[in-house]
Amino acid sequence: MNTNIALVLVLAPFLGFLINVFFGKSLGKLLSGIIGTGTVVVSFIATAYFFSGISAQPEGIYISLFNWIQISNFKVDFGFQLDQLSILWLLFVTGIGSLIHLYSISYMHDDENMHKFFAYLNLFIFFMITLVIGSNLLVMFIGWEGVGLCSYLLIGFWHKNQDFNDAAKKAFIMNRIGDLGLLVGIFILGSLFSTLDFATLKTAIATATNLNSYWIGVAAFALFIGACGKSAQIPLYTWLPDAMAGPTPVSALIHAATMVTAGIFMITRLNFLYSLDLPSMHLVNDIIAIVGAVTALVAATIGLVQNDIKKVLAYSTVSQLGLMFLALGLGAYEVAVFHVITHAFFKACLFLGSGSVIHALHGEQDIRKMGGLKKSMPITFITMLIASLAISGVPLFSGFFSKDEILLVAFEHTIPLWVVASVASIMTAFYMFRLMFLTFFQEFRGTEEQKHHLHESPSLITFPLIVLAILATIGGLISLPGNSWLNGYLTPILPELLNAEHHLGTTEYMLMAIAVVGGLVGIGLAYAKYIKQNTVPTEDAEITGFSKVLYNKYYVDEFYDAIFVKPINVLSRFFRDTIETALSALVFGFGKVTNEISYQGKKIQNGSIGLYLFVFVLGLCAIVSYLFLAQ
Repeated sequence: MNTNIALVLVLAPFLGFLINVFFGKSLGKLLSGIIGTGTVVVSFIATAYFFSGISAQPEGIYISLFNWIQISNFKVDFGFQLDQLSILWLLFVTGIGSLIHLYSISYMHDDENMHKFFAYLNLFIFFMITLVIGSNLLVMFIGWEGVGLCSYLLIGFWHKNQDFNDAAKKAFIMNRIGDLGLLVGIFILGSLFSTLDFATLKTAIATATNLNSYWIGVAAFALFIGACGKSAQIPLYTWLPDAMAGPTPVSALIHAATMVTAGIFMITRLNFLYSLDLPSMHLVNDIIAIVGAVTALVAATIGLVQNDIKKVLAYSTVSQLGLMFLALGLGAYEVAVFHVITHAFFKACLFLGSGSVIHALHGEQDIRKMGGLKKSMPITFITMLIASLAISGVPLFSGFFSKDEILLVAFEHTIPLWVVASVASIMTAFYMFRLMFLTFFQEFRGTEEQKHHLHESPSLITFPLIVLAILATIGGLISLPGNSWLNGYLTPILPELLNAEHHLGTTEYMLMAIAVVGGLVGIGLAYAKYIKQNTVPTEDAEITGFSKVLYNKYYVDEFYDAIFVKPINVLSRFFRDTIETALSALVFGFGKVTNEISYQGKKIQNGSIGLYLFVFVLGLCAIVSYLFLAQ
């Protein structure tokens, strides 16, 4: 029974992909959208079934479909692992994924390739499900690579625009860099323990008497490199803002529910590895925490001056992911998971809300050309306001609880990282309400034609926004201080939570107050600048000073271009124009010599019996002479 339902869970989106790829165009836009959405809803229902029954099977459900690889004592099964962690991930992957599919029926209605879009979305969900429920690192890697492929297809979906194609290639290539690290880590773990199965790996590590600290540290760091690529951490983060080239539902799917959470999931799944009390692992965890904190701060500073509504949200995602990695590096896996969940709610709402605004303005994404939209788009405004309050950490919205937990953990471990994370959080509140004030308040700054056609989006767009706004409001209730349902739920995955007590004392209340005041200060500064002073950001050419550095994202892309891209291009041209030319000349030279010899040789095949007899006699004489001389 469980095997059949698990197969339905995995294969339903894949079936939707096949139907839309082969028959979608003939089925029509509406039907292809219904099929694409319906198959993901089926997966959500299957997930709900496993979620309802997991309490009766706290050890999880393990399904082995077949023996995949067996070499000597190394064995890998193709199987699924449905436990508390994977089911929790599946809930928001399929749940929010269903809402995004529903939203896309209206948002993509005018696109001639709507059936193809739903096919790619379904394939994306299929691979993400595979990633999440794989029982070993190799099955997870299939999903890992699959979501990378789908991100390439969806980011470059509007492929007639070359900039979008470049953004898709950038995402694909930067993820391949990270994936190389992931493969190295997988190979090392396979070599050390002769298994890649999560459960067996956990047992092998727990029972090992003499762990190789150096190679375990190398494996953990290599896996973290893979997580950096997929979850957009320094130095492999620059692809994610460019991923805004895809249609807005793609941005919501990548940023909120699927691909960028893969790195968090992988490290949490391997918590038994990263929690080892080894010198090398302490170093790796310190690196994870520092990279996360620095990424959170750097991305937040860039977000302060961005004017593309989707890029503001993109840098916000990078920053929030940094906070999650900070929690992971400090060993607070349950806190990172908590923020993943709340972030999925409010970030999906924000992206879909931005899509609603873009839809109403016929493709306009520059917040400098918006303003005054709250009257024309009240549902979009209210839902985005709720999500902005949540991400800013305002009580009692979901982001307040999860972000406060991260700041508390950071303060308990190292105050400098707490300061960095707190500053990033204040900046988050500022740039999110900068976006809100410039988009929805004051007077409309767009064209008269846009103003004339301003309207609230259709119900298929606003309904997912309302659902997500509700979740962004109440989502924090799953992990209240002193009464955390989430911690109890994750205890089989994170045993250290069993006796963990979380009491609110003076220090906790003080930190909570500082976080709240910081968020309100950020909102207040945005209000003073963009409402009281009615400031509108200057045009790109007029940006000067450090703001220009921030607007150009610290010139990191230009740095990568100078250090990596251009030298590789020069080297490639050298090999193409010089080495390949020389090798081609050599190879073709052999061919020409062979052809010339063959051409001259064929001349003696002229059909003259006299010539043949003459050559025969010469040959015979030569043989006799050789034999005579040899004696």
